Amino acid sequence: MLNILVENPTLTVFVVLLLGFLIGSVRIFGFSLGAAGVLFAGLLISALNADIKLDPIVYELWLALFVYTIALASGHHFVQSLNREGLRRNALVLGMLVAAAVLTLGMGRLLGLAPGQTAGLYAGSLTNTPALAGVIQAIGSREGVGDPVVTYSIAYPMGVIGVMLAIFFLEKAFRVNYGQEARDLHLASEELVSQSILVRENQSGSLLDLVKKNRWPILFGRISHEGKMELAEPGDVLQAGDIISVIGTPADVRQVTAALGTPHAESLAADRSQLDFRRIFVSNPQVAGRSLKELHFHNRFGATLTRVRRGDRDIVPNGDTILELGDRVRVVTPVERVQEVTRFFGDSYKHLSEINLLTFSLGLTVGLLLGAFPIPLPGGTTFQLGVAGGSLLVGLLLGALGRTGRLLWTIPYSANLTLRQFGLALFLAGVGLRSGSKFAAQIGSLQGLLMFLGGVILTGLTAALTLWIGHRLLKIPFSIATGVLSGLQTHPAVLGYAGERTGNEAPEIGYASVYPVAMIAKIILAQVILTLASRGM
Repeated sequence: MLNILVENPTLTVFVVLLLGFLIGSVRIFGFSLGAAGVLFAGLLISALNADIKLDPIVYELWLALFVYTIALASGHHFVQSLNREGLRRNALVLGMLVAAAVLTLGMGRLLGLAPGQTAGLYAGSLTNTPALAGVIQAIGSREGVGDPVVTYSIAYPMGVIGVMLAIFFLEKAFRVNYGQEARDLHLASEELVSQSILVRENQSGSLLDLVKKNRWPILFGRISHEGKMELAEPGDVLQAGDIISVIGTPADVRQVTAALGTPHAESLAADRSQLDFRRIFVSNPQVAGRSLKELHFHNRFGATLTRVRRGDRDIVPNGDTILELGDRVRVVTPVERVQEVTRFFGDSYKHLSEINLLTFSLGLTVGLLLGAFPIPLPGGTTFQLGVAGGSLLVGLLLGALGRTGRLLWTIPYSANLTLRQFGLALFLAGVGLRSGSKFAAQIGSLQGLLMFLGGVILTGLTAALTLWIGHRLLKIPFSIATGVLSGLQTHPAVLGYAGERTGNEAPEIGYASVYPVAMIAKIILAQVILTLASRGM
């Protein structure tokens, strides 16, 4: 059986994926590995036969795809994070990485590790392959500094599972309510509702004034005044006896209803003689990547967009809402303009499975070129951002831009999720198959056991302190703190696990806000550790 896997790398990939997802689905006391099970399946299979391996291009390709698609989806959040809150998160990450570097130097001296092994311990415990590559390049042909790959391969598995365990136990200790955090961050998948309201008394301000004054995250749809049905306009002033429909979450709708009047039993949406509504897919590339304000949608069609469904979440739109391919919008429009509005958005399910290979390939090409570019460091050495770092930075930039003229950089939501999941799985399979034999050869020795315990301590302390300081001292929501920790580790499996635990997109926000800084810092710090350890410091 093993010889078949040696001779058939394609078969090997799917055997690892199958076994990995079986391992990942096993739950023990509520804990499961999830997608990270693929990593440990790869370690197991390659430990049985060192000749079972994949060409590095396989997992490098899928690592690039995973990171790039994450970055495209998170670019807008990353730009928003460049504020006081984002600076706090990055300061936390930098502080923890420097502290981990100091701890690594002390642990290397205590365990009697060679300089290269000490630097490899840092890269493995913090699961950063580009940092390892930088250390190997810095060592070159020098002798006596030790092989960083040994400690890296021993520390790497617990660099993943140790962080997952920290998330699992600390969420229990802190009694985290992920659902409430999602609602506070406006990330909850709570369904929007529509309610007709019978206005109790004349209002002194316009609808726009009411929304701004009360900070209502709602949208007004139709209004019936003296029996005449129209779309609600921002400048409309409500009169006693008017009936107006409001769209929002149940709690927000109840608040608006109590402020304006009483619930009206008959829904204004039931009368479709003058105004009609329809759910429409956004598949037109000319619409995607533009804000509603930029599209002049209401002025162009005399219609109102009342909600946007993205993935499993409904969003109350406003003028700054940027539409994406794959969004499903609900539109209220005059009956005679329904078809015209439908054509404007596209409404083609087939087109939502297609990717613009021109812009997608162009973005990845630029990212990979950036990752391969040598960046000089003091002392005559250089480092590279690598496949992940370059793809991430370019993806974040293009995701934030959305489009440049006629070039749309983003891809449909469903296609993004598919590429992301498959990219993560194949990357983990490749890394596991590469490290299993070295891990098995060293873990049985006394020194290997000490290296393993050193990695466990380094990973555990860094992860626990990051979550504790971030959540308890800096008051970062725990769901975002798990993403910050995932970004500090710069490992896709940790992010995948954090997403499974929280059930929302908050970890991706934290991940995208610190990943670039963490990636570059670890590449530099690993080489600093090598230099200081070589000098006996």
